Amino acid sequence: MASKDEERVLCVPTQAVDAIGHFQGFKPEASAYLDALLKPGLARFVRRGDCETDPSLKQIIPYVIFLTSSEVFVYTRGKTQGESRLHALRSLGVGGHVAEEDAAGGCTREAYELALKRELDEEVRVGAPGTMRTVGLINDDSTPVGQVHLGVVHLFTIDAPIVEPLEDGLAEAAFMPIGSAHDLAAEFETWSRICLENLAELDRNSR
Repeated sequence: MASKDEERVLCVPTQAVDAIGHFQGFKPEASAYLDALLKPGLARFVRRGDCETDPSLKQIIPYVIFLTSSEVFVYTRGKTQGESRLHALRSLGVGGHVAEEDAAGGCTREAYELALKRELDEEVRVGAPGTMRTVGLINDDSTPVGQVHLGVVHLFTIDAPIVEPLEDGLAEAAFMPIGSAHDLAAEFETWSRICLENLAELDRNSR
C-alpha cells in the first residue's frame, strides 16, 4: 500500500483564494469560492507529501458536522487519522482529503461532491434521516496545519443522534450537548473551535 505522502490530493493556489477575498476563521459564502476555485486549470491534484508544508497551496478538506436539535457529534482523533499534528484532539468534523482516485481525477465541483459522499460512507454509518448542506468555509492561517488547508463546512442536520464510526481514527465518538461542547472548547482542534463559535450561524445557514 502506498504511503499517505504519495497520495495525490486536491489543492488550489492560496493566491487564488486570497484573490476572491482573504479571511481568517469562518466564511458563510462557500459557493462563491468553490465555484471559482474548483475548475480545471486552477484546482489540481498534488502529491500530499509535497503540499503538507507548502503554504502556497491550500488542500481542500470536506468537514461534515452532525447536529441534532440539541446535540453535536464529537470524537477524538486517533493515530490512524491522516493528520498527525491533530492526534488526540477532539473534533466535530468528519471528512478528509479529496484524493485523485476518489474524484476520478476531476477538479470540478461535481468531482468534489462525489469524493465527499464516498469518504463519508467510509468513515461513518448514519442511522437516522437527515439533510446535509454546505454552509461555509474555514481558513486558519494561525497554525502550520491551517496554513495549508481550506475547510469546506457541511452541516448534516439529523433527526436522531445515531451516527456510528467505521474507522478507529474516530475514537470516543458520541453525541454531546452543544453547551457541553462549548465548555470543552479548549480540548478541540482549531477548526472545531471556530465552528463552535459559529454554530448558531452554521445551523441558520443550513435551513
